Amino acid sequence: MVEKKFATVPNEAETEASTAKADLDSQIAELRAEIARLTESVSAIGTSAKAVVTSEAEVLTERLRDRIRDEPVSTLLAIAGVSFVVGLLARR
Repeated sequence: MVEKKFATVPNEAETEASTAKADLDSQIAELRAEIARLTESVSAIGTSAKAVVTSEAEVLTERLRDRIRDEPVSTLLAIAGVSFVVGLLARR
């Protein structure tokens, strides 16, 4: 009688272990799928942000070019002033 009980214990433990392993495998698969979805989302956000920044840089560049064409003397004076200040700061 005792031998039968001890003989069934390893079978029950093996069954529980295989069930737990199957559960863990399914959870790992779900986590991998979630990571793949998050990676795609981050990639899409990065691509969108790059497009926005590129667009804004082009707009700012065009505005700067227009201002230089409209006011060349004041632009040169501003550049000279900034260069002077940077030169003073670099000396220290």
